[in-house]
This record gives sequence, C-alpha cells and structure tokens, in this order.
Amino acid sequence: MAAFVRGVSLAAVVLHQAGVHAGPACKRFDEIYDDGKDLCETMWGTAFKYETNEASAYTMWFFDASNPNTATAQSLGKLPPGGHSSCGLQYYHEKAPAPKSDNFTTCHPWKKSACCKESSVETVSMLTDAYGPEFRWDRCGPMSQECERFFVQESCLYECDPNAGLYRKYNSSVYDPRCDDGATQYDAAYSKANNCSMNTWEMHRMPIKASYCDAWYTACRKDHFCASAEGDYFSCAAEYKVLDKAAALKDQLNSTMIEMAKLQDIVAKSNNGEPEGGLSTVAIVGIVVPSLVAIAGFFFSCCLIRREKMGKPLFDQLNDDRDGPSGGAGQSYGVRQA
Repeated sequence: MAAFVRGVSLAAVVLHQAGVHAGPACKRFDEIYDDGKDLCETMWGTAFKYETNEASAYTMWFFDASNPNTATAQSLGKLPPGGHSSCGLQYYHEKAPAPKSDNFTTCHPWKKSACCKESSVETVSMLTDAYGPEFRWDRCGPMSQECERFFVQESCLYECDPNAGLYRKYNSSVYDPRCDDGATQYDAAYSKANNCSMNTWEMHRMPIKASYCDAWYTACRKDHFCASAEGDYFSCAAEYKVLDKAAALKDQLNSTMIEMAKLQDIVAKSNNGEPEGGLSTVAIVGIVVPSLVAIAGFFFSCCLIRREKMGKPLFDQLNDDRDGPSGGAGQSYGVRQA
C-alpha cells in the first residue's frame, strides 16, 4: 500500500514537470506580426508568399462566377489551357476536382469545381476541428467574426481550390513514396540512407495578393493568437498537443488518487477488523496491483511528454531503427503542415 501511495505521488511530480499548466503565450496579432506580409509568410510556414504584383497572385476567396485563381495559374504557366485533371494535394482531398451539391455552402465559391469532400467542409466547426484540437485557431479564446472568416477562407482554399495543389512542395516530379512515412510504400531504411522526408499535403510559396494579406492583418490585429515561434501555427499546434496530453494524464491521475483514497479507507476498515467493507488480502492485492500498473503507465506517458517538449520524441528513434517498408491497409497522411 505504501508503494502505491509513493507511486501516485511520484506520478504527480513527473506530470507537473511535464508542463500541465504551461501553455503557449497568447498575444494580440499586432504584437506578434509586423504587418500583412509577416502574417502570411509566418503563420503558415513557407506555404504562402506575399505578392505585391497582384496580377501574378492568388486570392483565398472570391465572388466571381468562375474561379479567378485558375486564370492566374494559366497566366503564370502553372496550368495548361485544358484546366485541372487532378488534385495535387492529398489529405482529405478528392483525387480530381468535381462539382458539389446545393448543400455545399461553407466553401461556396468552389461549388462548381472543388478538390474537397463535402463531408470535410460541411460546417465551420468541421474546418476548425478537422486536424485535431491542437490545430483549433481559437485556442487563445473566441475570435471576432471579422477575423475568423479569414481562417475559414484559408481553410477553404487549402481544402477545395485545385490551384493550391500546383504549389505542393513535393510535387509528382520529385515525390518518392519511399520517403513518405505516411505512404504504404514507405521504406524506412531507404529514407534514412538517403536522408529524405516527403509528403503529399505540404504547400510551398503560393503567391497571395498583398491586399488580401493586409486585409487579414487589419481584421485580426486586435484578436489574440498563439505567439510561439513568432506566430507559427504549427509550432503552436505542437505545443498544444503536448499540453493536451498532459491535461489528459492529469485527469487520469486525479481519478486514480480518488480510487486510492477509497482503497485506503477499505484497508483501514479491514485492519480494524470491521466486517462491513472489509476485504480479504487477495481482494486488496487484486485492486492494488492493477493500480500500480496504471501508475507505471502514467510514468511512461509523462516521460514521453517531457521528451516531446525537449524535441526528443522517443518513437522517432524507434521509427528510425525500423527495417523494411511500413505496413498498413491503405495510405495515411500525416498532420497537415504548410
């Protein structure tokens, strides 16, 4: 019983050190980003480029009868006159662009031809939650409507616009599935030997109209956002993922401590010879041993969290040491980055 108590106490200490209460700093947009250029070229990594020559740039939203981004892509020599025959990006995307139903309203500008599946963009909340709680854009509190609409528009561009796929970082001319740890053809030994890491969902340097980026900054300047890595969305998501894991472990630990208190009461009654509530030695062992196993699980999980926060995830090393291609029934893609 004493070992059980010590185990719970030590788990609480380790969990605290893992950073249950420490989250990324939240600041106003105008405290994180200098201007629209800084916002567009920092928040999404290298996905977008701020372009002052707007004749050679794309928009993230439109009200035209046809998608103006397609004409831009053709003028830049990125797309043949025949238009799009496939969707370059692959995550929740369709294989080829297609018209959508009358229920397609959240990303309605792309109704005539979209790469997104209707089920993945049906509502704003589905866009917000699509990539897990760590990628919610409102982790610093509810956003103003004028600010949030820009996040919805960016999501619709990424999910639905066939032209976004023209800026896939690892396009078909260079993509090697043996270097993609989310592909069924992934070969860990080959990837390690050639020092290659690829995916089919990452964008790179899509030029966005400067006026659009500036409008985004103006709309959001008083709202709050995660300030980690100067406002990099994906650095923020990585921190939130660790924070959420730690919070879940804390809840589990609290539940175990409640059960421990009940067990202590039962043991005390047994030691005092009270018939009511007393348990045999076998019954007590049957309760304590599984609890100790649970505590061991807490220790292991806490260690994983601490290693992730230090940038040394345990399973990355295990993955590096795998021999041969990874298995799986179908292709699975990693968390979206840009």
